[in-house]
Amino acid sequence: MDTDLITLTGLRVHGRHGVFDHEREAGQDFIIDVSLRTSTTEAAASDDLKHTVDYGALADALADIVSGEPVNLIETLAERLADACLALDRVHSARVTVHKPQAPIAQRFADVSVTIERPPR
Repeated sequence: MDTDLITLTGLRVHGRHGVFDHEREAGQDFIIDVSLRTSTTEAAASDDLKHTVDYGALADALADIVSGEPVNLIETLAERLADACLALDRVHSARVTVHKPQAPIAQRFADVSVTIERPPR
């Protein structure tokens, strides 16, 4: 089992996800955290980007999903993000958290989030 993690936290992307019309029209920021289980041994030995996960490309791919086709639930969004992570070479499992700090909740709150963990498929 690979014990190394590559983690990207706080990726802020404007999206139009939600069940209400005003969420789809105006949109809001979503914050994404991902941890990818992988082995960094080869990358550390070679000092070559081709032997690891390119986290710049990862951030771009995740941002494209969040800013793309709207979904009703952040659970669905999290699943799509996890699928994209697992499609990368060298990734053995993924943990994805989608934060929706501007969710339409009448009460005062700091954040709403969904975290999923997915093994390879």
